[in-house]
Amino acid sequence: MSMRSILVKQFGGIENLIIGTAPKPTPKNNEILVQVKSFALNRADILQRMGRYPPPPGDSDILGLEMSGVVVEADKQDKRFKIGDKVFGLVGGGAYGEFCTIASNQAFHMPSHLTFESASAIPEAWLTAFQALHPLANFKSGNTVLIHAAASGVGTALIQLCKVDGATKIIGTVGSDEKAKFIEKLGASHSVNYKTNENFLDVINDVTSKKGVNNVFDYVGAKYWNQNLKSLSMDGVMIIQGFLSGSHIKDTAADITPILGKRLTIKGSTLRNRDNDYKADLVAQFSKRYLSLFESGELKPIVDKVFNVTEIKEAHEYLEANKNMGKVVVKGFSD
Repeated sequence: MSMRSILVKQFGGIENLIIGTAPKPTPKNNEILVQVKSFALNRADILQRMGRYPPPPGDSDILGLEMSGVVVEADKQDKRFKIGDKVFGLVGGGAYGEFCTIASNQAFHMPSHLTFESASAIPEAWLTAFQALHPLANFKSGNTVLIHAAASGVGTALIQLCKVDGATKIIGTVGSDEKAKFIEKLGASHSVNYKTNENFLDVINDVTSKKGVNNVFDYVGAKYWNQNLKSLSMDGVMIIQGFLSGSHIKDTAADITPILGKRLTIKGSTLRNRDNDYKADLVAQFSKRYLSLFESGELKPIVDKVFNVTEIKEAHEYLEANKNMGKVVVKGFSD
C-alpha cells in the first residue's frame, strides 16, 4: 500500500520538495503505526534536504523527526497504546509522511489540553534541550546559563527548563529586538541582540560580575568560539549543538588557554543517531520529570507558525530565514 508524503526530488533547495507517494510503513515489533496529524520542522530537515545529513541506518529516508497523530495500528506486545490513542513522539525519520512508525517506548500519550500542532512541537526540541541540560551539562539549581539561538525551538525549551530547574540568570542571544522581548517574556533574565551587539561577553561580565556563566548552550559554532570560552566560569560546561556560523574556526587568534585555565568541559550533542535504548530512557526520564508540567501549563511548547502541508516549501523557507520564534509546524495530510 502507498501513502501521500513530502519527498525530496533531488538534494538541494526548497524547489526539490514535492508531494508524492511512498510505501506505507509497516510497524515492526515494539512499534506503533501513527496517522500523522502534524509534524514540526527542524534544521536537520534542511540539512537532509540538501544531502548533508543522511538518516541513520534502518530509519526512513523521508524527512521529519517529530510528529503527533492517532494510533492506527498498535503494538501487540506493548499494551501502553491502543488504536485511537492520540500520541506524539520522536522518530529517526518519516514524520513528513501520511503515516509514520514509531518505537512505542519513544511515544508519549498526548495531554488532553494540547492540540496536535502544539504536541508535535515538543519531542525533538524538548528532548534535545533536556539531554543538553541533564545529564550532559550537569546543570544544577542556582547555575547561570548562556543560550545561543534562544528564540529557536530548542532555545525556547532550554529557557523554560532552566527556569523551572532553578537557574539564577538566563542570558539569551537573538537576532532582533522583537526576539529579545519575546525571550525575556518567556523567562530569560537578559537578552543580547547580536545584530546590534556582537560582543555578548560584555553582557556576561556585567551580569555575572566577571565570574562567567556555568553553562553555555551553543548552536552558532565557530564565530562564537573565543567569546564562549571567555564567557564560561571556572569548571564551566559548554554543550555544542550546532554550527550555524560554520564548523571551522578561521580566526588565527583562537585561544584554547581558558580550557586549561578554567578546567572547562566541552561536549558535542546530537540526538538523532543515538540508539533506541538511549532514546527510550531519555523519553522515560523526561516524562517522569516534566510531562506533568505541560499538563499544568507551567511548560508550554512554543509554536510560531502553522503551515498546511501544501505549503511545505514556504515552511522550509521561513525556517531557513530565521524568522521563527519557537517552532514551525505543518499540518499533516490527514488533517
